Amino acid sequence: MKNKVWFITGVSKGFGFEIAKAALANGDQVVGTVRKNAAQLADQLGGGDQALIVTLDVTHEKDVQAGIQAAIDRFGRIDVLVNNAGYGLLAATEEASAEEVRKQFDTNVFGLLHVTRAALPQLRKQASGHIINISSLFGYLNNTPGFGVYGATKYAVEGLSEGLATELAPLGIKVTAVAPGLFTTDFVSTDSYQRSALVLEAYQDTVGMISGHMEHFHGNQPGDPKKLADVIIQLVASDHAPLHLPIGRDAVKNIREKIARITKEVEEWESLAQSTDHQRTAAL
Repeated sequence: MKNKVWFITGVSKGFGFEIAKAALANGDQVVGTVRKNAAQLADQLGGGDQALIVTLDVTHEKDVQAGIQAAIDRFGRIDVLVNNAGYGLLAATEEASAEEVRKQFDTNVFGLLHVTRAALPQLRKQASGHIINISSLFGYLNNTPGFGVYGATKYAVEGLSEGLATELAPLGIKVTAVAPGLFTTDFVSTDSYQRSALVLEAYQDTVGMISGHMEHFHGNQPGDPKKLADVIIQLVASDHAPLHLPIGRDAVKNIREKIARITKEVEEWESLAQSTDHQRTAAL
């Protein structure tokens, strides 16, 4: 099949917007989700009859189901599902309230699950499809103070993607967890990420330092979002899509560092770690 139907969450800006633009430029059809200003975004994206912008919040399961049905009603199928909607929380783990943590997981993890579960009946019916879950370099090496909770949501995305891939491969459905590094999106702008309401003096030299530099990071990240969108187009066109795909030099570096660190720790503690089996008496 030449043309594909994409369902992309969070297309108002950043990765979602660029992926939607790239898919339309590729001659595909796109259903994009936003929380507000759907008409304005439709004008920005263009695409005419090839694009449908749906207003929904991924944390509201019934709205998600209605959005998926609208996509099917309009285009008859879903070939590529991109779970992109999400946001960042900057907070030391102690600073983050239960409500702030729950809200972060509701969007970044449970929202992803809402969309995936709603789309899967159609993908199973087709016996085809490609689910792309947008993770993060923080889903591999979460060593930046203040991103512990956010990173935990992305670790969850990586784990969910692995489980899904195992379950869906026999059904003809592919899964890829994409882990971008730092790109010039609005992720670190004050309009996109949230800071915990509680700020403790004890973390001023760690989380506080990161918070103080966020404005400097904004616009100075090394990655080009348009190039990431091109990578996603090529990924979807591949017959052998990977389960894990870091994008950006920093993301690749982080994954390699994480693998090396874990390998070193396992080797150092291997003898003790393997000392826990029952001692069985040999049969006479």
